[in-house]
Amino acid sequence: MQTKFLLAESDIPRRWYNILPDLPWPPPPPMHPATHEPIGPEALAPIFPMALIQQEVSTEGYIDIPEEVLEVYRLWRPSPLHRAHRLERALDTPAHIYYKWEGVSPAGSHKPNTAVAQAYFNKQEGVRCLITETGAGQWGSALAMGCAFFGLELKVYMVSVSYEQKPYRRILMETWGAKVVPSPSSDTQAGRDVLAQDPDSPGSLGVAISEAVEDAVGRDDTKYSLGSVLNHVLLHQTVVGQEAVKQMEMAGEYPDVIIGCVGGGSNYAGLALPFMRDKLAGRTKTRFIAVEPEACPSITRGEYRYDFGDIAEQTPLLKMHTLGHTFIPPRIHSGGLRYHGMAPIISQLCHEGVMEARTYHQTKAFVATVQFAQTEGIVSAPEAAHAIRCAIDEALAAREAGEKRVILFNHSGHGLLDLTAYEAFLAGKLEDYAYPAEKVREAMTHVPKL
Repeated sequence: MQTKFLLAESDIPRRWYNILPDLPWPPPPPMHPATHEPIGPEALAPIFPMALIQQEVSTEGYIDIPEEVLEVYRLWRPSPLHRAHRLERALDTPAHIYYKWEGVSPAGSHKPNTAVAQAYFNKQEGVRCLITETGAGQWGSALAMGCAFFGLELKVYMVSVSYEQKPYRRILMETWGAKVVPSPSSDTQAGRDVLAQDPDSPGSLGVAISEAVEDAVGRDDTKYSLGSVLNHVLLHQTVVGQEAVKQMEMAGEYPDVIIGCVGGGSNYAGLALPFMRDKLAGRTKTRFIAVEPEACPSITRGEYRYDFGDIAEQTPLLKMHTLGHTFIPPRIHSGGLRYHGMAPIISQLCHEGVMEARTYHQTKAFVATVQFAQTEGIVSAPEAAHAIRCAIDEALAAREAGEKRVILFNHSGHGLLDLTAYEAFLAGKLEDYAYPAEKVREAMTHVPKL
């Protein structure tokens, strides 16, 4: 009874998969934040290096991974695929549950798959310093590691509530050499504006992005770096799904359901898009489920329209599911899922009906992840807990229907630096929060009408 499916080092993908050429619909173009007209690659040059801009708009189906990036990937890739036999027995389900385990990276999540690549391409173009934002600290940690490997300085604007809730993430970033400040901060005009309105603001990714972009564009030797949402970020994560395709072949099965948690959408896209290609081509009928928190339901209760990625309205307008760029999230523990928008690729797939979305309260997600820890042994990140909850519910539905169901989910990171969240849950102190529809309606009044 095999529980782990391992690939050889030679099986690490040597190319990133780009789904854009395989989409049956043209992706909506990004729009200029002021003119609301379509923009070209040159508009992104003040923010990103040209190599990443070219990947962002590429129509090539595959893009070669530089050897220098592959050398770093070899520290943890290929990552294992596990079959959750103990969990299956505990659920008394005929379903087969598989999970791709991305917590084996040095930073403990899937984020280094793009962080290393972004640090490399910036270094190649003579950039000295990167500036970014981070929600839960997973992205900031990964980019701090990538910058350390390629000799770049890094400044991280960390959402204030996570800065307080997750001190060990900050320490990890600082250990790799990053400077970390809580956002909103007094370092930028965007941060000062928010603090003037609410000195005790918990912050948001929209605020932190505004601060990072403002800070980066004011320096000649500095670029901005983003850990999710954009096409080039999703592209880099497809090493996850390409490996999983081979590993499911080793298991002799093909997924009926593919699941992942979504904040900006990169970890789920990394697993799902290489499989989605088969569905778009009519070769499979696999269901794809993107899982988000009830407290930040971008897909399920947001609107599909053009919006800014940040609160200061500096970023290009992207067509995506959004709760409105003025969104300030509640203090839930899954900080990586607290973004107001969603990756345009994920948004379009959901809008066209080839991918579905589901929400869970954080307490229900924690019930699932505790069961997962007690059966499979892994303490998972609060973000990944949402994917585990959905996988368990799909396995229970298979039991009720009396049918075998092959379930695959992306286990995007460990929770060993999130134990305060587990402490709060075990003490009965976690509170659920459903984002009100009236707040969405109010936020949409600030979103441009294109």
